[in-house]
Amino acid sequence: MNFLTNISTTQQADKELVAAFKQSGDILDLSKLYQRYMDLVFGVCLKYFKDSERSKDAVMDIFEELHTKLKLHEVDNFKGWLYVLARNYCLMQLRSPRNMKTNEFDAELMQSGEPSHLHNEAVQKEENLTYLEGCINTLPADQKQSVELFYLQKKCYNEIAEITGFEWNKVRSFIQNGKRNLKLCMDQKHANS
Repeated sequence: MNFLTNISTTQQADKELVAAFKQSGDILDLSKLYQRYMDLVFGVCLKYFKDSERSKDAVMDIFEELHTKLKLHEVDNFKGWLYVLARNYCLMQLRSPRNMKTNEFDAELMQSGEPSHLHNEAVQKEENLTYLEGCINTLPADQKQSVELFYLQKKCYNEIAEITGFEWNKVRSFIQNGKRNLKLCMDQKHANS
């Protein structure tokens, strides 16, 4: 049972030092508290930065940040709160613009963004939709109705069977055959253009 009293004493001591620092603003109280967890903070920084010198600098920067932030926040679990503070500090450093790596790119390797390029894609898409519409109209009536309900109106097999009066297996067959016939029709139209 002796180990339980040590844990609660340490936690109480953390709370007491936090309270003492908030009340007096004495940096000595804060440094006593921070020294207990400097290894934790260093470990967090090392995990993110993967550089011991940068991590050492971050430990000092976090102490300075701690001096102002601890006064602003109500802290019940100092160790957990400090861990989150250290993690957030590291993430913010990694996201800062000076840490972003940029590469030059060769404009010749990039896809053209000119309006003519975009216009050609739009024209091609419109032609495909026109072909598709024409191909749908060539399907037998039962396939056409089933395909339109399934693909255009997003109905399930059961709903199509209910709407059309076809058996469920027939609906499935009409959709599969209709899809195959549409593909054949589209391939033929593209081959002719």
